[in-house]
Amino acid sequence: MGLITKRIRLVGSRGEHGTEGLFDRGASYSFIRKDIAEQLETLLPLPQPMSFETAQQGVTMAVREGVVLDFWIDGYRFSDEFLVVDNLADEVIIGATTMQKWRLKLDKGRNHH
Repeated sequence: MGLITKRIRLVGSRGEHGTEGLFDRGASYSFIRKDIAEQLETLLPLPQPMSFETAQQGVTMAVREGVVLDFWIDGYRFSDEFLVVDNLADEVIIGATTMQKWRLKLDKGRNHH
């Protein structure tokens, strides 16, 4: 499994942002750092807050907002919901649900879809 980073372009109604996306099959959902999300799209409150355990044992993070963004990889457009996290270590994490939805199979050199 492991973690793979890949150059992606995030696009929302307010703008776009290029970044290194962290593709993590160990993360259930996709996440975006709050400052980046605010640049790209209007944040939407979740019906109920969600709580997630981080890779650091015993540390949890509460998520109260989300955004729907398009993201581009190697010229291909995808779209999904990203949960907004205040102090996320990475700008964006693409989780297993998004990868399964779009049948993304990544290796260090290429993107297969």
